[in-house]
Amino acid sequence: MIAVMGATGATGNAVLHSLLALGAPVRALTRTPHEPIPGVTGTHRPPLDVRYADAGDPHSLRTAFAGASRLFLVMANSPAQVELETGVIDTAADTGVEHIVKISAPAAEPDSPVAISRGHHAVEEHVRALGMKHTILHPYAFMQNLLRLAPAVAQGVILGATGEAPCNYVDCRDIGDVAAAALTRPDIAGGSYVLTGSEAVSQPELARRLSTLTGHQIRYVNLAPDELRDHLIHRAHMPAWLADHVTEIQQLAIARPETPTDTVSRILGRPPRTLDAFLHENRDHFRR
Repeated sequence: MIAVMGATGATGNAVLHSLLALGAPVRALTRTPHEPIPGVTGTHRPPLDVRYADAGDPHSLRTAFAGASRLFLVMANSPAQVELETGVIDTAADTGVEHIVKISAPAAEPDSPVAISRGHHAVEEHVRALGMKHTILHPYAFMQNLLRLAPAVAQGVILGATGEAPCNYVDCRDIGDVAAAALTRPDIAGGSYVLTGSEAVSQPELARRLSTLTGHQIRYVNLAPDELRDHLIHRAHMPAWLADHVTEIQQLAIARPETPTDTVSRILGRPPRTLDAFLHENRDHFRR
């Protein structure tokens, strides 16, 4: 049995659907088991096993992990991430889970300039210290997160602090397919993989593509890092830790120029989904 945490989130849900398409035995874990799982109908046969699981509730985790031998672990970034993820891993080990596939981050290093990435490194070190079999996925920016730009696109302005630096994007559905492969294929399990799409695109180029898509001019305005952070806190009402994270990852793109990898193609035997295809698929969202 494969347990999938975060089954209602973008990445966890993509993994769930990839596993269902493969016919793998899968259990969806969520804090809202009474609500429908996105994309899964009530007529699914056999009925999908859905269970309550909260990373902060070890009892719920023990119940959710019972009988599972593999676990997909993804959690939203937060200041409590290291504590929560290490707790999940400890509970998984105690209940007999043998293999964890974890979503990590780029630059997950002990001295990373990105605080969240340092946290991911700490979690990776924890699972290594336990001696559990593990596969680590390091995806770059999710294409699905671009949907959050819709209000800014409607105003004709995208703000950032990356200048002309190229940025990697990857579709969550490709992450889901790679994770499903790691959970079901012995030749993939146990590795560490950096996941990107097929091209790195600067924010000015993204603005140009959105201009073509929407039919009206979208400008990219480059800010100093402190200006971007202040905007995110005072205008976008982000918590300070998240504004710091966004600013840090944008500066990382400048400090370490991003280039695509061929990992998705090598593992899946097909090219990754493209940014242009994703934007076209969601054109109505940006045209609102």
